[in-house]
Amino acid sequence: MPDSPLLTKSKLFALNIIKICNDVKKEKHESILTTQLVRSGTSIGANIREAQYAHGKADIITIILFLMIV
Repeated sequence: MPDSPLLTKSKLFALNIIKICNDVKKEKHESILTTQLVRSGTSIGANIREAQYAHGKADIITIILFLMIV
């Protein structure tokens, strides 16, 4: 099954976030903020994949509502 455009964009976003954070860590020696940014930036793709493999309509709705709240 080919990746959807949303999965592709979220993966590229996560890779860009990781690259930027690595550059900031090397130049500015900042680790707390960059670590949090990496966790936040990569969780988008994880949440999309979790919604994609939900076990039914109720799971999908619950995940989407959770993502809107958080």
